[in-house]
Amino acid sequence: MNDQSPILETSGYYWRTCTLHAAVKLEIFTVIGTAGLTGSDVAEKIGGDERATTMLLDALVAMNLLEKKHNRYGNGAASRKYLCKDSPHYVGHIIMHHHHLMESWHQLDRAILTGKPVRARASVSSEEWRESFLMGMFNLAMNLAPKVAAKVDLSSRSHLLDLGGGPGTYAIHFCKANPNLKATVYDLATTRPFAEETIAKFGMSDRIRFLEGNYLELDISGSYDVAWLSQILHGEGPEECRRIINKAVAALKPGGLIMVHEFILNDSMDGPLFPALFSLNMLLGTATGQSYSERQITEMLTEAGVKEAHRLEFRGPNDSGIIAGTV
Repeated sequence: MNDQSPILETSGYYWRTCTLHAAVKLEIFTVIGTAGLTGSDVAEKIGGDERATTMLLDALVAMNLLEKKHNRYGNGAASRKYLCKDSPHYVGHIIMHHHHLMESWHQLDRAILTGKPVRARASVSSEEWRESFLMGMFNLAMNLAPKVAAKVDLSSRSHLLDLGGGPGTYAIHFCKANPNLKATVYDLATTRPFAEETIAKFGMSDRIRFLEGNYLELDISGSYDVAWLSQILHGEGPEECRRIINKAVAALKPGGLIMVHEFILNDSMDGPLFPALFSLNMLLGTATGQSYSERQITEMLTEAGVKEAHRLEFRGPNDSGIIAGTV
């Protein structure tokens, strides 16, 4: 292989990314569904130009995202499962979230020079951005939460705090796996409608309540014997993270369990790849956020009075992991 090939492939990989994003945004995979459609058929259904639509479809075939037989295009098994909106495993929302992040990523050089975020607040607060983010996180958690709940034994616990829990996906699955467990989802007021609707949909309204508040500004009311902090530390700097952990620990009864779920860097901070890149994503969108290493998270927990903080035998997508200990 030519030595420059990997470099050039990395440089031009965004062509593939943009092709996938366009196909999801135009709902190409959903339009095709289980049928075999011609380029003309697809163009008519999406209101697109036939020549341009066919070029897109052929590129998707080349990317192994569509199949082509006798000039008709169809979904393969993976595309049918993950890219059609009627599938329970649909990941299109998180793909559209990635699409919305691209505007800030092409300004990475400016963020590096200034050390300040470049992601426009108006974009982040738009309804389209918020929907893709919330639904994307929900879909990812729906796939991961049952696996986490099966790995973590909470059979002796009675009340779980899901801090920054959004729609309560993890609280729901922890309660499903542990019939004696009840939970409180603590998050911003704007999340309440989605959370209560989701909790009710799973028949958990009698066991899971929503408590609104800002965990950076307010203390956490209530008393719990387990706290779950999933993907909330990376949005903050080290001092804010310590404050969050201290508040969670203060809300735990003696012997309470705290678990931190994050994309975890190695202790030299230079890998694995996804957590390292995710740190840059936090640079682009937050004032102080970043990915943290196993050592950093363990030290924060220990400083807060957590005993025997250690990483659990669990590795999620994109090198997510769980660090746990008791108080």
